[in-house]
Amino acid sequence: MRLILIRHGQTTANVDFLLDTAVPGAELTDLGRRQAAALPEALADEDIEALYASTLIRTQRTAAPLAAARGLDVRVRDGIRELTAGDLEMLPGDTEPGHEYMRIVFAWAAGDTELRMPGGESGAEALARYDGVIAEAADSGARTVAMISHGAAIRMWTSARADNIDVTFAAARPLDNTGIVILDGSPADGWKALSWAGAVVETAAPDTDGGPTGQPLDEDQKP
Repeated sequence: MRLILIRHGQTTANVDFLLDTAVPGAELTDLGRRQAAALPEALADEDIEALYASTLIRTQRTAAPLAAARGLDVRVRDGIRELTAGDLEMLPGDTEPGHEYMRIVFAWAAGDTELRMPGGESGAEALARYDGVIAEAADSGARTVAMISHGAAIRMWTSARADNIDVTFAAARPLDNTGIVILDGSPADGWKALSWAGAVVETAAPDTDGGPTGQPLDEDQKP
């Protein structure tokens, strides 16, 4: 299966660098709506047979132009929503709460799945819900599936599940709004990332480290 993971368009919370992870979440900005409107052309070469979005408003709004262009229903699933911030909800993502959030997110990807977000979910719970939606899509028989999801969730799941993506790679490459990661594989056979934000995935080591909402991490804050 070809799996296309797409971050939602820009929201009002993104503009203020807030950890906005709870349902229903912030609305798209004018720029976010333009980003969503550009997706059908950006994905014109992809033969998408199924389209999913999370339970947060921003992913469904982002999915709407693509659904209309392709004549697809949007399958709304809670499993691909953003990783729950718990007690850190709506705190600034470009300060210590955001750094703590991303340290935990990438600890999950590195295998410490019993670690729990303060007041929120564990890595095991987050991966299980995301895996569940991926498995559903694979079982549907669709050859190419697009999912409108969230930046931290996409980076965490991909670095945990793709054979050729590790935590260092994903931590160094934040996804911009409507950034896309394309993978090939299946739950049974595993996954390989083909491209990340438009670039072919290579094995070269990254040279920068990215934190929450695209902010750089200090040396002592890197996951």
